[in-house]
Amino acid sequence: MERARPEDWYRVQRLGDDVTLIDEPFIQPFYRCNMWHVRGRDRDMLVDSGMGVVSLRQWVPLVTERKLTAVASHTHFDHIGCHHEFDDRAVHCAEADILADPTRAATLADPYVTDEIFDKLPPSPYLSQDYSVKAAGATRLLEDGDVIDLGDRHFEVIHTPGHSPGGIALWEAATGILFSGDIVYDGELIEDTYHADAADYYRSMVRLYDLPVRLVHGGHFPSYDAERHRKIIRSWLDAREAS
Repeated sequence: MERARPEDWYRVQRLGDDVTLIDEPFIQPFYRCNMWHVRGRDRDMLVDSGMGVVSLRQWVPLVTERKLTAVASHTHFDHIGCHHEFDDRAVHCAEADILADPTRAATLADPYVTDEIFDKLPPSPYLSQDYSVKAAGATRLLEDGDVIDLGDRHFEVIHTPGHSPGGIALWEAATGILFSGDIVYDGELIEDTYHADAADYYRSMVRLYDLPVRLVHGGHFPSYDAERHRKIIRSWLDAREAS
């Protein structure tokens, strides 16, 4: 398979609300994490950091311009690969052990990371069989109700277990923006990871349904509005309640 050039690995799309989407276009959509850069007055925030197969700091200058807090929505391989490149790292306390010791099994790199998840392979010397996430112990442990303070912007931590025990969403009430991680997005949801919990998943979806969102930026696939948000969750809840 052809290898991509490092300078082509990342795609950067500036959206509204001082939010920028960073992603890895040569990873197939199902496995491609959305990384969200948010500009604040006093510091910036990065929600998730991709696979880590190419340096984010080296090839996306945006993430080096100002002080930045790297937040993990959860600790699966596609979301924390470049967390080790940042000095300020936040994760929910239920998954801090995985961020500090990200084994292939714990991060789901085993069994998901194979050459088949790429349309172009990462630059040499990458080998899928040798892939692993680098350890990056948290500098801040998050719990439900905590706030990520960027000076003029404040994101409330909403603990959303179900996909994984330490999954979180980040809610900015002032703008109606929700960064939802992998608990809900506009695509096939994953409910069968080794540490998923069906009852927790249901409770998390009920909680997110009632948020007065304007815009949802998920861990995968395109962003969507309030109407789509409630349709996705209502359909999911109806299916669970009928089973």
